[in-house]
Amino acid sequence: MKRRTRKLIAGLAPALAAAAVPAVTVAVVLLAPAIDAHAAVLGAEPKDLPTVIGAITKWLVGLLVSLATLFLTIGFLRLLLADGDPGEVAKGKEALKNAAIGFGGALLAPLLVKILQSFVGG
Repeated sequence: MKRRTRKLIAGLAPALAAAAVPAVTVAVVLLAPAIDAHAAVLGAEPKDLPTVIGAITKWLVGLLVSLATLFLTIGFLRLLLADGDPGEVAKGKEALKNAAIGFGGALLAPLLVKILQSFVGG
């Protein structure tokens, strides 16, 4: 019984990972116009470019950290439930590696934005 539960949970991990990315993309596509429309209704003046770029950078860093945390969780679950299966262990290690890359990208994103701003004179 314990083994069946482990196999079931291990089988659900890739499905959860595959479902998370489209769900986040749909949320971004649906929420971005709503936020813009809300600002237009209130009669808010458009913000200057550095403020907009800073807000977008913070939002994208949050998204990257969220996705990296999801992959970190999936990687640890795969390793815990691998039960000695070399294929599952490899998949778990790959998910952990991808999570580390995601966290690194989230840490470097503000620096890359600053570099690009210096090139365009912002």
